[in-house]
Amino acid sequence: MAKKESFLVNRIKSVGYAYKGAILLLKTESSIKIQFAIAICVTIAGFYYNISATEWMVQVLAIGIIMTAEGLNTAVEAIADFIHPEFHNKIGFLKDISAGAVFIAAIAATIVGFIIYLPKVF
Repeated sequence: MAKKESFLVNRIKSVGYAYKGAILLLKTESSIKIQFAIAICVTIAGFYYNISATEWMVQVLAIGIIMTAEGLNTAVEAIADFIHPEFHNKIGFLKDISAGAVFIAAIAATIVGFIIYLPKVF
């Protein structure tokens, strides 16, 4: 009988797997690379314009939501392609909905960016 790993060891392994997944996402997906580049730009802008703590919190949440949505969209598309590699209307529907969720998050994040930065720029 194999000895069960401790809770702490399991949590450390889980964080390692999550980190590996985030790195894989950044290395392999062009859409997340674009979002990551935008995140770097708005982070630099945040330092340049000396945004408030509240603005930082909202900006970080917006970035996190976009990156999360991109990751989930990538996972949905990979699972759909694995299950049904050739074109299928229902698979296309699922992929469109997943991409639509990213689009909604991106629109919301863009609005957040405008609210934070337009008054500072103009």
